Amino acid sequence: MAENDSQERRGSYIAKVHSNRRIGSGFYKLLLEFTDSGSEAFGGCRPGQFGQLDLSGAALPPSGAIREDLQDSANRGVLLRRPFSFSDVTFKGIETFVEILYSAVGPSTLRMTTVKSGDSMSVIGPLGKGFEIPEGKKMALLVVGGMGAGPLEHLAKVLTEDYPTMQVFAFAGAKTSEALPFERRLDEISSGLGFSLAEFAEFGIESYVATDDGSAGYEGLVTDCFSEWLGKAEVKAEEAIIYCCGPEAMLSKMAEIAAERKIDCQVSMERLMACGIGVCQSCVVECRGEGPGETVYKLCCEDGPVFDSKEVVFGV
Repeated sequence: MAENDSQERRGSYIAKVHSNRRIGSGFYKLLLEFTDSGSEAFGGCRPGQFGQLDLSGAALPPSGAIREDLQDSANRGVLLRRPFSFSDVTFKGIETFVEILYSAVGPSTLRMTTVKSGDSMSVIGPLGKGFEIPEGKKMALLVVGGMGAGPLEHLAKVLTEDYPTMQVFAFAGAKTSEALPFERRLDEISSGLGFSLAEFAEFGIESYVATDDGSAGYEGLVTDCFSEWLGKAEVKAEEAIIYCCGPEAMLSKMAEIAAERKIDCQVSMERLMACGIGVCQSCVVECRGEGPGETVYKLCCEDGPVFDSKEVVFGV
């Protein structure tokens, strides 16, 4: 299913919670099951697209299970839906399973931790513009910053299944090893061979880890780790493409690296989205216009969240 087809099928659907499990320090994976028209709509979802979840009816965890720094904000009302991209989409006949990687950081995601198998949830989607895979590309370089892992895990699966001759490499960074949102890292031997993260290794993808404090992998920023690797690798700019998702400062640096090396680059932007369908106009992204020095504002929910890095005016 093409991306414009899935956008045409967007709507409000009821999903059943298949599982909701903790995978690390504050990280979770929620697996939703869609049937009937919902399965059709989400079955063709592209990496980078997202859904708006209604969490207003979910309960808070017991007070003792809420982190101290979230105690004050936990009781705020949850009126608006929250946007989440997908870390995996699996279409199985009449059912589609959609996986969401998330972290408990506020009132909505705290409530999200309490939903359980068999619960129902309202989801609007599929929404937005996902990653594109241009013709002629032979190498894909995935760069993850923190919670940006989700859509790039989904992209890794699609690239290896639909483009079997594509070379794919992944780079993931966080402040510390505990802040890496992955289920597990592989042993030292596997890491030495370039297979650090199981989520990418299962697709035969080499992956490299960077942490600011050096507690795992490369000591420093993932952008520096990537730059060093790029300086040693044999990369033909016209045949390569970079895909990024993470903090805006990281995306800005990756856009700079891509421009210097003349490599195409797509970035997944993050904005607060009240509606997710372009009505509220709350998620603007400043982009370059046609004339010198001219800028225009596009909507992250409709024109993105994935943009060509050359068109974004980064504010960091």
